[in-house]
Amino acid sequence: MTTPENAATAPVRSSYYPASRIAVSGLFLLNGTFMGAWAPKIPEFASRLSLSESQLGLMIVGFGIGSLILMPLAGILIAHVGTSRAVRGATLAFIPTMLLLSLAPSIWTGAIAIFLFGGLTGAMDIAMNANAVEVERSMRRAIMSSCHAFWSLGAFIGATTGGYLIETIGVLGHAALLTVLALAGLAAVWTSILHDRPHPSETRQKVRLPMSPLPWLIGIMALFTMIPEGSILDWGALYMRDELGASLALSGFAFGAFSATMAIMRFAGDHVRDRFGAVRTLRVSTVLAIIGMVIAGFAPNAYVAMTGFAICGIGISNMVPIAFSAAGNLPGFAQGVALSVTTVMGYSGSLFAPSSIGFIAEYTSFAWVFSVLPALLLVVLLLSKHAVHADVHGRH
Repeated sequence: MTTPENAATAPVRSSYYPASRIAVSGLFLLNGTFMGAWAPKIPEFASRLSLSESQLGLMIVGFGIGSLILMPLAGILIAHVGTSRAVRGATLAFIPTMLLLSLAPSIWTGAIAIFLFGGLTGAMDIAMNANAVEVERSMRRAIMSSCHAFWSLGAFIGATTGGYLIETIGVLGHAALLTVLALAGLAAVWTSILHDRPHPSETRQKVRLPMSPLPWLIGIMALFTMIPEGSILDWGALYMRDELGASLALSGFAFGAFSATMAIMRFAGDHVRDRFGAVRTLRVSTVLAIIGMVIAGFAPNAYVAMTGFAICGIGISNMVPIAFSAAGNLPGFAQGVALSVTTVMGYSGSLFAPSSIGFIAEYTSFAWVFSVLPALLLVVLLLSKHAVHADVHGRH
């Protein structure tokens, strides 16, 4: 917990954009850019290693396993050293992974690279979300939606420029450019990352699973929201290229269109939630996500699919931040326990479930997959009343 002794605490309450908020937003931007850049790299990665769709699905299993292993470890590390040290270390370790993915010459080295890429992005994700919570507390206002907006903005930049850069400066050139820019960006915000004290008293609590069903229900909301999001990231480009005839550059816009609308709506998300409430915002968002996914699944061409993905992005944009805020503000739970459950469940959906989609699509089609994913969003709609806890941040 941030204490009065923290030098950064006093000034941030008088400014809407203190250095600590800019720093954590920059970390979300960096992580999102790398994840977006991975989307147009997937077809090249599969081609270089001669992977079938099922083999690529196994690779993405490694991505998910890496995340599920390192994300809980990142939570334990945060309890021992604090979010600021954890996020710096995780980010430094994560940045070189794009080069590893681009240099991998064989299936085994590719599997190791994708395991590290998934594991370290998960560790960085946990750490930067935890640091964002610390910044929220120090500012006494919600910033989670805007932080995720910067992630979406980065994903849009990475996805829409990735195909072009790969075609113009090559796979290694693209990875090297991203690595250099990321290191420069991290150096720029290094000293501004909000410093918090370790939470050793929470270490024992973090490993105890909550007995109440409420954190798990919110975790299901995050899980069923992030499965469609991860599916668009991992398979949207291949769907547009292989089934709708899009070029490499155009296929990157599958996730790019999705990320663009997500970024725009997430920048407004905190204000929308304050005005209409988390429950109503979540319900309208879920309906839009269902409509967009259905349009993408039944699209006759790449441009209609892009429109569907864009509408889906509008809907999904604030669903995950609302779930995270609701979990982080559940009454009667030790600090961080419910948020850890929701985060791990949610990210397991975006990282692990899409691998199964690869196997299903090999025997059906990606169009069929995108057409049935809205069934998961209907479950989120049924559980939406639990989002009421997300409104706590708006009460000062």
